[in-house]
Amino acid sequence: MSAHGDVDLGHTLAGWTGTTVAGLGTAVAGAGLCLGLSPALWLGAALVVLAAAITWGLHLAGWGKPSGPRPADQWDWRVRDTTARRGHPDCLGCRLAGRRTPAAARDAAAPRTGPRPAPNPTPPHRTATAKTS
Repeated sequence: MSAHGDVDLGHTLAGWTGTTVAGLGTAVAGAGLCLGLSPALWLGAALVVLAAAITWGLHLAGWGKPSGPRPADQWDWRVRDTTARRGHPDCLGCRLAGRRTPAAARDAAAPRTGPRPAPNPTPPHRTATAKTS
């Protein structure tokens, strides 16, 4: 048992790789800022952007994890996520890549049947009247 208890902290290859590259990028950018080297500052910024792209790509390739806790046998960072090809529910990265879960795709494609709900009536506006004496 770890110091954090028996929980899924989401350690994945995508997470570790992205964090390492982003940390390297911030270190390079910080050194460039301290030393007054603008090329190092730009290189550091480019590494941070590259870290986001690497993390996203690895997530889509199945080396990330879906939102929420995973079963205990999938907690190791070397376990590949086999559901990534279909897309994860409520995952911005999967939506940006055009992947939707089967249920979400089915719900989006299903025609609406039945009556539409009535719009909420707006309450009448009260007008303030000034008292005259």
